[in-house]
Amino acid sequence: MSSAAKTSGRSVAITGAGSGLGRDIALGLAAKGYLVFGTAFSSAEVRELKDASEGRVNLAVCDITRQERVKAWARGVSDALRRRGLDLLISNAGILTPGPLEILPLEAIRHEFEVNVFGALAVINAFLPALRLAQGRIVQISTWTASLPLPFNGPSGASKAAMEVFATVYRAELKQFGIDVVVAAAGNMRTGGPAKTAAALAQVASGMSSEQRELYGHPFETFTNTLNGMQSSGLDSASAAARVIELAEQVPAPQLAPVGTDAEEILRLVRERSVAEQDALRLQLVRLA
Repeated sequence: MSSAAKTSGRSVAITGAGSGLGRDIALGLAAKGYLVFGTAFSSAEVRELKDASEGRVNLAVCDITRQERVKAWARGVSDALRRRGLDLLISNAGILTPGPLEILPLEAIRHEFEVNVFGALAVINAFLPALRLAQGRIVQISTWTASLPLPFNGPSGASKAAMEVFATVYRAELKQFGIDVVVAAAGNMRTGGPAKTAAALAQVASGMSSEQRELYGHPFETFTNTLNGMQSSGLDSASAAARVIELAEQVPAPQLAPVGTDAEEILRLVRERSVAEQDALRLQLVRLA
């Protein structure tokens, strides 16, 4: 670690830091001298990242859908910072629940919102006192499907779109405290997510009844093959993390910025095309037209 990194003195909290994009963001910021805190899914992830970062990343197992556990984690981070405040919060944790809306259990959709929306809100609110102290910044990881939702991917696009609205409102409400709010709209990434996505897609397909398969089997298979291909050829994890870190440190803070050239292109098309053109585009993207 360089002498500049050793004296950075800045702090960051990252949800979903035990694997994938969050892990690489944590390692990247630790290398820059940040004091890094984060949530992980398991104690194995905690140990692995502690070793990988030579002790510079401090993870805790925390279910962000449990508000009291989130508050306890935030208190622990604030105590470790000794009331110096938190410079950066990266709201990264999220899940994906693919499938036709007609057959997805409402409980599964509700759980996605519990993680992607209510969990994210709980984390942000828990850290606001520490962020106010440092006049810090919030980076909400989103996706281009919040702007151009895809068939068979409704819960993901909808939950991320909801968080983009909340981020916009936070930006307005927190401006008086000097807190910036950035939405990082991610494109397709090779961050460990593709394997999880492929497993989730396969589970939905295998769970279809014969009637459901008759209705949705072929288009869902086409969507599955296309999405798996898109994600497998996406931006590599290290590059995606580097882009998020760039947005986290950019001055002045951007409001909404893409992560990856595909996300940049989609956000441009959404700005320029009519609703009818977007309807055609979303079908073309997953080869259903």
